[in-house]
Amino acid sequence: MLKSLIPPPSTASGSERVRASAGALIGLVITALCARALLSPDAVWLVAPMGASAVLLFCLPASPLAQPWPVIGGNVISALVGAACWKWLGHALPLPLLGALASALAIGAMFALRCLHPPGGASALMIVIGGPAVQTAGFAFALGPVLLDSVLMVAAAILYHRLTGKRYPHVVAPPAHPHATADNVPTARLGFTPEDLDVVLKRYNEVLDISRDDLESLFLQTEMRAYQRRFGVITCGDIMSKDVISAEYGTGLTQAWKDMRGHRIAALPVLNPARRVIGIVTQSDFLAHGGVDDYRSMRDRLLHFLRPSGRTHSEKAEVIGQIMTPRPQVAQLDTPIVDLVPLMADSGFHHIPVVDHEQRLAGMVTQSDLVAALYEKRLAEIQ
Repeated sequence: MLKSLIPPPSTASGSERVRASAGALIGLVITALCARALLSPDAVWLVAPMGASAVLLFCLPASPLAQPWPVIGGNVISALVGAACWKWLGHALPLPLLGALASALAIGAMFALRCLHPPGGASALMIVIGGPAVQTAGFAFALGPVLLDSVLMVAAAILYHRLTGKRYPHVVAPPAHPHATADNVPTARLGFTPEDLDVVLKRYNEVLDISRDDLESLFLQTEMRAYQRRFGVITCGDIMSKDVISAEYGTGLTQAWKDMRGHRIAALPVLNPARRVIGIVTQSDFLAHGGVDDYRSMRDRLLHFLRPSGRTHSEKAEVIGQIMTPRPQVAQLDTPIVDLVPLMADSGFHHIPVVDHEQRLAGMVTQSDLVAALYEKRLAEIQ
């Protein structure tokens, strides 16, 4: 019975725990020093709820409860609710009941204003039981130290997470669609859909300390992991083309176009002298940079684009490096092919260069390679 009450071990690595703890330390120190310098010497310059806010900001930066509006709005609005309760009910209710009422009303206000933040309950309670100095200050205290500390904590969190490579604030980006149509991306047409997740979350009817897009991402990754466990792992190194036609930065446009047409390929990886991938050029790049937007003049426009200008200085692109897509998406030799499915199906990548452990070109995986591999695996499963 007692074992069931003990929570499972944290999945965070040791380095992540140190990073989060150091962030809370730095954030609280910055907040305290800046608030002390900005407020009068005898004022309260660091309020207690900031310690709880630091846990969310630095340990759970992806949590909906740790985003800038919940932190600032939750703390300040709750403090204002506490101040209002003290001003209008302070002499009518006993202190324990007044404190409980202030926290309960603060929670309701945070729900209504979409800024639920657990330390907000403490902010409301702090105003009620904080003693004569805090109670007398009331609304000024909420709009002074509480607001200032909250803003400083959020600013420190944004700076710290960016310096340590974490994403904060956790902004939900709209899903990218390569064809800009109303259809769902291919991987969303099978399995669960975002609408299914919305229905389940509504039925669950509880606040989850995880953003909706993170939850969806975890489900998708779990599906991929289950597929790998069931059918085995096929890597990019198993299915890639190894004899890859490539180009260099200074390869002329005419030569690159002839190579693509002659070998019937639609993309060329662009390599530096060390054979590391610095870009990729596709037939679409030729058409886009050549201004081919009228099919009746397509041939003439393309020929003009490919023809060298013969000048030492020209505004017209002359070599592959001027029209390539730099820093393209690449895969490793041991990357499971299921990891390529969302990239190729949803993000619109048709060709993905494969690099070895020294980041040198080892091969190329195309959509055709991926489809063939999945088809062969399915046949083997049926047989």
